[in-house]
Amino acid sequence: MPESSRTLEGLPDELRGRMPTLSVIAMPADTNAHGNIFGGWMMSNMDLAAAQQAMEVTGHDIVTRAATISFDRPLNVGDKAWFYTDVTRIGTTSITVKTEAWALRRSVHVFEKVGEGEFVFVAIDKNKNKIAIEPGKP
Repeated sequence: MPESSRTLEGLPDELRGRMPTLSVIAMPADTNAHGNIFGGWMMSNMDLAAAQQAMEVTGHDIVTRAATISFDRPLNVGDKAWFYTDVTRIGTTSITVKTEAWALRRSVHVFEKVGEGEFVFVAIDKNKNKIAIEPGKP
């Protein structure tokens, strides 16, 4: 059976109808001393996915202001990491994006949520000064 068919069959209900903002395969170079995927690699990819969502919604360049992250399960070499994002708040100059990290386990072809985070970004202009986010735009 082609992987795309297997992937859709095993997709958890909470992910049906959603598109990942970012998808990447965890590689051996991304491991920590225990052989699991390094938390910094996970955090970086979660931030990239959230930043992409923030820029699409605001239409502005952004910088990360704050992040709160939890890791629920380890990500393994060869797992496909899928990052899903949702905007949870838009303020005057900031936007908050929730990111969920899911693993498609290579060895057993099962999906597991491996972490989540909340990222706060500030919109900036070309001079790197914070600017207002206009509702209803980009």
